[in-house]
Amino acid sequence: MKILAFETSCDETSVAAFERDRGVVAERTRSQMVHATYGGVVPELAAREHLRILDQMTRDVLAEAGWEPGTVDLFAATRGPGLIGALLVGHTFARTLARILRRPFRGVHHLVGHLYSPLLTRKGLEPPFLALIVSGGHTELVRVDDWMVHRILGHTRDDAAGEAFDKVAKMMNLGYPGGPHIEKLAQNAAEGVSFPRARVEGLDFSFSGLKTAVLYWLRDHPDTNLAEVARGFQEAVVQMLLEKLNTAWEQHPTPRVVIAGGVARNGRLREVARTWAQDRGVQLWIPAPQYCMDNAAMIALAADLAEQQGCPPTDPMASPSPGEPIPEQECVHEPTMGTTRPDRS
Repeated sequence: MKILAFETSCDETSVAAFERDRGVVAERTRSQMVHATYGGVVPELAAREHLRILDQMTRDVLAEAGWEPGTVDLFAATRGPGLIGALLVGHTFARTLARILRRPFRGVHHLVGHLYSPLLTRKGLEPPFLALIVSGGHTELVRVDDWMVHRILGHTRDDAAGEAFDKVAKMMNLGYPGGPHIEKLAQNAAEGVSFPRARVEGLDFSFSGLKTAVLYWLRDHPDTNLAEVARGFQEAVVQMLLEKLNTAWEQHPTPRVVIAGGVARNGRLREVARTWAQDRGVQLWIPAPQYCMDNAAMIALAADLAEQQGCPPTDPMASPSPGEPIPEQECVHEPTMGTTRPDRS
């Protein structure tokens, strides 16, 4: 099974060649630094940049893999959520190739790709597991009861965690994307500013109040040490994420926990999460840093899992779904509770 996958949901352009028995055999991912000037993603520019480079990136990936286009068994692309213009580029490109070459096409939910992304570099992950997806556009708590069977437990009510990082970095004139800049700056502070944190009932998140607290602090303390602000903000986000994760785990205990998405690259989050997991005897799964960011390899993996689980094929005339929530059951079948395992686990 050879899969050529595309990810263009936001500001990363990514193409991956994936084989069921070998995993990723070739990939290219390029971040669109054109948005740095604006302090955030400009949707039209994102779509134009995907369109400009996708063809050549695809040729490069096929050449590295040693594949001819006609040898591809399945084409896959992110169907949503994301920016509609950006999604249309990758989705239409993959669907057109599939039609020309008379091959099947599968649209993959972006967050489902993140859910299973740890499998790209580490074997053994099996349902049931609890997952925290934390990125620039999403902060979600999900229980995975079986392959492609998901239950949303909580989500952000306003900003996603990564979005909060970007906005605070912009307040501090640190550049875009904000997460790496704040993490680096925070390492220069012995202690951080103590910021108030929203107390939201249930398993939902809210980061807008924290973001506003940072804004007011910077306004009222013009001579403040920015490293201390960065450290205090980062610590607040990490603790808010872990508190909700812990509550979710206590209510829905599982032997395995996944933390995925772009913010999962943050070193402080990874450190605190490892300690949390060790204290509770939980197996923690976090993707390798390159697979935390948006990437086509996770789209290929999710497409392969869907194929192995017998999920119905994607309608060849289907359009992207920019606001689609995580599907509760991607495949119409009886849950196997982990007894049906993908060949690449």
